[in-house]
Amino acid sequence: MRTMKLGTSTLEVPVVAVGCMRIQSLNKAEAERFVQTALEEGANFFDHADIYGGGACEEIFAEAIHMNDDVREKVILQSKCGIRKGMFDFSKEHILEAVNGSLKRLKTDYLDVLLLHRPDALVEPEEVAEAFDILESSGKVRYFGVSNQKPMQIELLKRWVQQPIVANQLQLSITNATMISNGINVNMENDAAVDRDGSVLDYCRLHDITIQPWAPFQYGFFEGVFLGNDKFPELNQKIDEIAKKYDVSNTTIAIAWLLRHPAKMQPVIGTMNIQRLRDCCKASDIYLTREEWYEIYRAAGNVLP
Repeated sequence: MRTMKLGTSTLEVPVVAVGCMRIQSLNKAEAERFVQTALEEGANFFDHADIYGGGACEEIFAEAIHMNDDVREKVILQSKCGIRKGMFDFSKEHILEAVNGSLKRLKTDYLDVLLLHRPDALVEPEEVAEAFDILESSGKVRYFGVSNQKPMQIELLKRWVQQPIVANQLQLSITNATMISNGINVNMENDAAVDRDGSVLDYCRLHDITIQPWAPFQYGFFEGVFLGNDKFPELNQKIDEIAKKYDVSNTTIAIAWLLRHPAKMQPVIGTMNIQRLRDCCKASDIYLTREEWYEIYRAAGNVLP
């Protein structure tokens, strides 16, 4: 698996992250096999959140990987906090409590990365800064990031937080690529020109913040996958054509499309299927041409100005 630096951190991470939101759907033997396969593929970066399965996903992962000190040294663990039932909560008290809960469930003393999960309208950056300082000084969290935040929200946070923001987890796929299309359609009078995120793609590149695309196979907001979907015949035809050329699956090409972008993103895959996991990891070795990247972009219904 090819690796990259995560933001401005010293972490050398695989270019594909393994999301564990659905690990609760596996039985014990299946979970063990899935995690072991990921490690064999070099995909040792595991993404969690305290709300996944109400915390059960972190527990299942720790059991599946047989967490101990030796295992811990071989993996990179990221978790997220801030989503509560009916609200978002970036209070100092909740952040500290959430991290302690994740550490207990994951059977570890520290997280490599902690992300704030979704923007909290009532955020008080001073409290976040206090929480981050406590977590860093105690050794419980090494690096910090955000999820689904736009530039000005990150700037507000940075006004008080001393630690660098190393990652921003954002929804992005071939069919959900508004952060790319608005940069192509600058000054145009069409829907694609609408800037819905404050030019977050360019902002993250300028500030060395790694974008972690989530739901890389989804269209809409978890409406379904676009691969093999009759709603996207032209896109699937083009992806299949390119997949045949490289002798890989359509899954591989969908991830390779994200990895081809010079922003050096780290897609977070959510599959629990071992073959699809392997196919995702193969994308590390595929470098699409400029022509192929744009062909896929246009086949998804995006029109160049």
